[in-house]
Order: sequence, then C-alpha cells, then structure tokens
Amino acid sequence: MRGENMERIAWVTDSTGTLDEELSLNEHVYVVPMVVIIDGKEYEDGVDLLPEELYRRMSEDKITATTSQPSVGRFQELYKELEKRYDRIIAVHLSSELSGTVSASRQAAQMVTIPVDIFDTLLISFPMLLILKRLMHHMDNGDSVNEAFVKTRRYADNHETYVLIGSLDQLHRSGRLTNAQYILGSLLSFKPIISIENGVLQTKSKPRNLKKAEKQIFTDFRRSVEAGKVKECTILYGAVLEQAQRWKKMISEEFPHVLTHVSPLGSAIGVHTGEQTIGLSWFNED
Repeated sequence: MRGENMERIAWVTDSTGTLDEELSLNEHVYVVPMVVIIDGKEYEDGVDLLPEELYRRMSEDKITATTSQPSVGRFQELYKELEKRYDRIIAVHLSSELSGTVSASRQAAQMVTIPVDIFDTLLISFPMLLILKRLMHHMDNGDSVNEAFVKTRRYADNHETYVLIGSLDQLHRSGRLTNAQYILGSLLSFKPIISIENGVLQTKSKPRNLKKAEKQIFTDFRRSVEAGKVKECTILYGAVLEQAQRWKKMISEEFPHVLTHVSPLGSAIGVHTGEQTIGLSWFNED
C-alpha cells in the first residue's frame, strides 16, 4: 500500500482483532500473534490455538490459562523482514492499558532502520481493526502520517464498547477478578457489563440477569443511533454465534442504515472473558 509521497506502507496489528475478509485479502497487512499460556505451555493465538479449541478445553478440562504480549524479538523479526520491502511501517495495537504489546512494538521499532509509527487504539478486538481501516482511508486520501493519526485519534476516542462477561469463573481463574468480587458476583448472579474507558476496563453495571443486561446495552446504543451519530457497529462474541446473529437481526430491523459487523473474539480475549461473552461496540461520529 502506498501513502504520502508514494511510500510503500506495511500495516501491522495484533491478534486480539480477528481480520475480516477485506483485511485478510490485503497483502500489506501483517498480524503478530498474542501468546496464550495453558498449563505452562505457550501457544500463538490464531496460529496453533484457535478460539474453538480454547473454549472446548475451558469447558471440558477446566484449564488454567493466561496471556502474554508478543515478545520484542517477535516484533523485531517481522520489522526486519518488512524493511526489505517497504518504506514505512504503521502498527495499530490494542490498548496499552491492557497489554504490553504497544511497549514491545515500540522497543522493536528502535532496533530497525525503517520508520515505524505506532498507534495505541486504547481499544481491543475488531474495533481496533476499524481504527486500522480508518488510518488506511486517511493515508489513501493523501494525508500525512501525523494528519491521519490526529483525525483517527479523534474518531477512536468517541467510541462506546460494552461487553457482557460470559464467565465469572474464567475471569477469576485468569486473574482479572478478585476473590471478593468473584464470590459476591456468584452469590448475587451478576451479569457484569464491562466498558472500555480511556483504554481501561471498567465495570459499567451489574444487571441481575441476561435480559436486563441486553436491555441496558441496547438502550445506550439506541440513544447514540437516534442522535444520528452511529454509522456502523460491531457485535463481539465468544462461542455464542447464534446470539450474535440474533443481535444483528435486531439491529438491522430497527436501524437498517447502520452497518453491523459480527466478529469473534480471539483466544487471547476469550481466555479472560469466557465462551458465553457477547458485546456491542460503536463509534459516535460528528
């Protein structure tokens, strides 16, 4: 892909976002896999561990799994290879508040001669990839890297992402939920809704059942759509494709002008949230 001054640009991202067909077919997009650790053994997300296998083992074997960002060496290896064929690398990653991926990417960038510009989306999963697409759009239209970053930062900061956590057990086992939070949530049958605020996971609310949780998420979404701010949205899901398709049907029937993406959560996210997780994300545009 060529950007300003006809530069050859390589686009790099991480595996917390599942590439759609458009990005999968783009030969200039490269993915560095996150690391999933199961019982001491390391797996590369999307390479030798797919979400389906992870969820099966979580359900049947009650595995203990954690995650780690790609190593600096993994990024350096890719960047050294790309500098043979490109003039610039633009890397788009998940929130630096949730992972050390941005830091590893920056360290690797200092070890190569090719310019590497890194965009910290402060997001996760497919919304992160929508940021990648937005940057591509601006660069294709002739913006400089700085201009594209400024415009895209404004766009990224006006997002709303709400995730209905599917498994308190898994969130607890992965270390993202304290013992006290886990016990209280289990006793009261909470269905916590997690939001992403400035790149950090926050508990938005704790509805007592799935129906109330869904209603709350869609109330917030409807407010934004009716204000004329939403052009597209993304349904994120673990192993609940049927529920995700039901959500898409609901949105398409009520708001046919809103483009709705349906994207699975990768293994590195599923480790923490569980297979029953589902969420909705959108950007409020001016």
